[in-house]
Amino acid sequence: MTTEPRPPLKPAESSLPSPPTSGLPSVEPAMAAPLQSVPAVVPPAAAALAGASASTASPGSSGEPALLNVANLLTLLRLALVPVFIAFLLVQDGHQAGWRLAATGVFAVAALTDRFDGEIARRRGLVTKFGTIADPIADKALIGAALIGLSALGDLPWWVTVVIAVRELGVTGLRFWVLRHGVIAASRGGKLKTLVQSLAIGFYVLPLTAMAPVPVVDWVRWWLMALAVALTLVTGGDYVLRALRLRARGLAAARAVTRAG
Repeated sequence: MTTEPRPPLKPAESSLPSPPTSGLPSVEPAMAAPLQSVPAVVPPAAAALAGASASTASPGSSGEPALLNVANLLTLLRLALVPVFIAFLLVQDGHQAGWRLAATGVFAVAALTDRFDGEIARRRGLVTKFGTIADPIADKALIGAALIGLSALGDLPWWVTVVIAVRELGVTGLRFWVLRHGVIAASRGGKLKTLVQSLAIGFYVLPLTAMAPVPVVDWVRWWLMALAVALTLVTGGDYVLRALRLRARGLAAARAVTRAG
């Protein structure tokens, strides 16, 4: 007997009629709208914490970086090393080779901070008004102390120290004279002058006479210091011109504001 195949079973359909939907309001949109319109409520403590975190992360409303940053700390370190260098240089009237080597090491570290603090400040955006003023002051303190110490020991003529000291003090005075009109930043020539001065002072501080003939040592020292003096005078004149131009622009801007008001 042949059996016919049965058709596949269909899922059972509900025999109950579906409720009418045309006359009823939609439920989902009515519930979603209030959820979208509810504002986010932040507890006051959390808001205060977020504001404190934002103020810590950002340098401030003025946009200037924090005062105690890496670049400024290096500048302050250079200032702190000045009395240490002088103390080492003057031990036993400056005639003890070991202490002269120690003084040279301290001077080299202090001079290197001048190289790195400016680079770090520019690269990381840490340039501040304090750093712009304190950096050249720290340079002048280190160079001036070294020149005075060498002249007091009889290793360097006093006229060299006087010429460089007068120029450095004059430029510092110019910076403060025009400070209300703007800041005179260190120029490339000024940085080169500081580098040559540091090299010349390093050759004078080092006890090289025990390692090489005296005439050769004196010749190298003299020419390095002569170049340093020349750069000191040339860059000093450049700073005078820059200060006069900055002051003239500031006075002109002030007069323009007065006439406009």
